[in-house]
Amino acid sequence: MSKPVVGIIMGSQSDLKIMKEAAEFLEELKIPFELTVVSAHRTPQRMADYATTARTRGLKVIIAGAGGAAHLPGMVASFTTLPVIGVPIKSSNSIDGWDSVLSILQMPAGVPVATVALNGARNAGILAAKILAAENKPLAKAGFL
Repeated sequence: MSKPVVGIIMGSQSDLKIMKEAAEFLEELKIPFELTVVSAHRTPQRMADYATTARTRGLKVIIAGAGGAAHLPGMVASFTTLPVIGVPIKSSNSIDGWDSVLSILQMPAGVPVATVALNGARNAGILAAKILAAENKPLAKAGFL
């Protein structure tokens, strides 16, 4: 498999059922990716290390999904200059997912996170592909819309 160009991260293993939709879309287009659990709250140093080394490891886009307080996308964005796509996840202990949506949408100036719909991991995968297609003519011609 080629070196990953998209990182798919999530706050906990329970988020995988949603985040796998991004992975499945990227697989359809044969876009290499990595997928792992990185928590802003439980493993903050691992999260910081992941974000600060992402570019040197060859990543071009990061998709970050989280539920509840959903700080993962914003915190990752604060540690990297790569585009970060946030996926708010409706978790069992959330306020119908609104806490996740607002946590990812309401970022301070200078720390942008592109945000997709609640549980919108497939759209996050599509957006990552579009970002990559800006510099990849074969991918741009793939007609994945």
